[in-house]
Amino acid sequence: MLEYNPLACLPSSEELPDSDDTPVDNELQDIIPGLLKAILAMAWAERMDWFFGVDMGIYYDPDLPAIVPDGFLSLGVERFYDQNLRPSYVLWEEKKLPILALEVVSQTYRGEYSTKKAEYARLGILYYVVYNPFRRRKPRLEVYKLVNNGYALQDGNPVWLPEIGLGIGIERGTYLGIPREWMYWYNQQGQRFLTPEEDKKLAQQETQQAKQEAQQAKQEAQQAQQRTQLLAEQLRSLGIDPDSLT
Repeated sequence: MLEYNPLACLPSSEELPDSDDTPVDNELQDIIPGLLKAILAMAWAERMDWFFGVDMGIYYDPDLPAIVPDGFLSLGVERFYDQNLRPSYVLWEEKKLPILALEVVSQTYRGEYSTKKAEYARLGILYYVVYNPFRRRKPRLEVYKLVNNGYALQDGNPVWLPEIGLGIGIERGTYLGIPREWMYWYNQQGQRFLTPEEDKKLAQQETQQAKQEAQQAKQEAQQAQQRTQLLAEQLRSLGIDPDSLT
């Protein structure tokens, strides 16, 4: 009897375009998702069950073009496919829907508050995060959670995402030498995870502090030895053998 495998008829990730070829018009659309991915790579260094895509196509229907968020997070998938990594994210191969999609708004709106929001909800992506650095009167960061097939705005900054085990929020900091407002991951206590630059700087400071403490301990030991020698000399001048003393 002939067995039919529907997956064999679908295009693979290697055969599909890896993006929509739409150029970004704001560097933040690349840098902010890249920063979140870099922080995750340190915070979840031992975990191999997650993937964070940056400007990568998500294929959900073989007859439709991919949807391409600025960033997205999937859990319960292989972190690495092979040495060539993922060319795209194909749902009929991964079998896991991303749990979070991120859009960074540029000066040219691309449906972040309308069509993209509706499409992510229709797909069933649990969290939808929109960051608009150009807003002045409205909140620049909006985190939505899928509730009854629609997105409900979540309060707070950072916003705790229990299904992910992380919080997400914005605050001022410095990344790539650029002081501005950045997006970060946070722990449940509201403390943000360090960036690679901050982690490296902290490690250097700890190393320098350890060297200084070691140098100080060495100096104190030398001073103690000098005091002992001076005391021994004083005792000998008084006719007392310091070695006879206990």
